Amino acid sequence: MKNSIKTAALALVFAVATVSSAYAEDYSFTVTNNTDTAIKKILVSENGKKYGFFDIGKGVAPGATIELVWDSSTNGESCEQYFKAVFANGEESEAQKFDFCEEEVALEFE
Repeated sequence: MKNSIKTAALALVFAVATVSSAYAEDYSFTVTNNTDTAIKKILVSENGKKYGFFDIGKGVAPGATIELVWDSSTNGESCEQYFKAVFANGEESEAQKFDFCEEEVALEFE
């Protein structure tokens, strides 16, 4: 009986992990920094007024491309989101609207 419960629990954990990773892949996108200045923050807003940010670690170096994944807490939000970058020199890019329900979304900052 104990082995059956352990096996069922492991199967459930594996199934959840598989579904979670497949679901996360649906909501990933790339960010490319085509500027001469590092990007330190990626800001995002559903309404273009109040912005949150993605955790991009130490930033995106000039010429680099990174992949970001939406957090599951955003699942109830609109597919269309505004994005902008904050650079190492303190400047911000203009906000651009993207539809994240499309496949293979790629943001490029120039």
